[in-house]
Amino acid sequence: MWRDCVPDHLTAGALVLDATGEHVLLNLHKKARRWFHFGGHCEPADATLLDVAAREAREESGVPGLQLDPEPAQLDEHVVPFCSPGVEVHHLDVRFVAYAPDTAQPAVSDESLDVRWWPVSHPPDLEAEMYELIAIGRSRLGTGS
Repeated sequence: MWRDCVPDHLTAGALVLDATGEHVLLNLHKKARRWFHFGGHCEPADATLLDVAAREAREESGVPGLQLDPEPAQLDEHVVPFCSPGVEVHHLDVRFVAYAPDTAQPAVSDESLDVRWWPVSHPPDLEAEMYELIAIGRSRLGTGS
């Protein structure tokens, strides 16, 4: 569960959509320099992976009042070269979907270079699984894929 567990540990996060499902809120990750959903490592105060995802999404997006779907939307395993220097670490990432209130005003956190709303029809260049996660979130909202 914890960051210092190598070579693999659990992480959790949330993809944030607006209430219409037409826009996705992404962060330009400071270390990876790629656009991603919000997420991160488990902390002792987190009782569940949903709690991890909710906390990380709030902290990294600056948006209070996110509504998280409690059912995981996607499971992913990926290598993170910058997590533990000198060791190949795999994140076992449990991803949820969150919906932002209409009044959501995102803010950049210390972990991001930028936080921005993107039209789902014209997102930035993303990892393949991110397009799948966006489609899952939109499907759950009933706005298609």
